[in-house]
Amino acid sequence: MKRLRAGEWIATAGIGLTIASLFLAWYESSGVNLDFWDTFGGACVLILAALAAASAMVLAAAFERESPALPISTAVWSVTLCFPGAIAALVRVLERPGHANALCLGAWLGLAGAVLMLVGSWIAMSDERTSRYRPVEIEPRPRP
Repeated sequence: MKRLRAGEWIATAGIGLTIASLFLAWYESSGVNLDFWDTFGGACVLILAALAAASAMVLAAAFERESPALPISTAVWSVTLCFPGAIAALVRVLERPGHANALCLGAWLGLAGAVLMLVGSWIAMSDERTSRYRPVEIEPRPRP
């Protein structure tokens, strides 16, 4: 876990919040609680795709030892998939399906998790950590 940078830790928090939100009530409609799976639709698919991409990014960063190519490429794909996922989570909060009366905790956790996954992916993609490494000193070749 020492390999994870700030972006991966932020995305991990978002993954945890999103997974927790999948099992909590998102909406209340006439005394009946509706969860993520009861109101499944296109927005749910985008949120699940963002969850899968962010999870792949964290796992690639945690287990890749040879090259930073795989963690960086999964971070790029994670940003690409987490952006529509965050928009879908926002739409799910703003537009209530099935004549729902109120929002529950799951909807807010889902939105927070989707935004954290997007922010974490963005930070992981841009974090170069040049301050940790000594600059390479190259000796110039002698002139003829």
